[in-house]
Amino acid sequence: MGTTSLIWFKTEERDGRMTVFDPLRRRWVVLTPEEEVRQKTLYLLVEHLGVPAGRVAVEYSLKVNGQDKRADAVVFGGAGEPLMVVECKAATVALTDVVLDQAVRYHSVIQPRYLLLTNGNTFYCYKAEGQSLQPLDHLPTYAEMIALR
Repeated sequence: MGTTSLIWFKTEERDGRMTVFDPLRRRWVVLTPEEEVRQKTLYLLVEHLGVPAGRVAVEYSLKVNGQDKRADAVVFGGAGEPLMVVECKAATVALTDVVLDQAVRYHSVIQPRYLLLTNGNTFYCYKAEGQSLQPLDHLPTYAEMIALR
């Protein structure tokens, strides 16, 4: 599916609750404050950073210390390797060390090259350099994510 065929931010009321159509999951989801940030971030990844829609897994299941968890999104490369884990919070949630620790735990399980943390107002992106995460001053394009370095 090409990005030009995706319809973003289509909303409607269903059963008394506002919903949004997620073009990547191809289903309606409740439009919570966190979901709003997730949809805007997915839009940014696909429409502006060139991530192919088929290479994004939304609400990606993983196990952290034996517990079932879900990363908001994971971007994959062509060979199925994880390139970026994305953690979204509602716009009213501060991106504290506690939130970063959560995202780092997800990152440590799937070990992608990048970690993106956002509340829609602020974006923190990190690149894995050996055993550490180095902050970036920009959001990498998909071409940058797949480039071998």
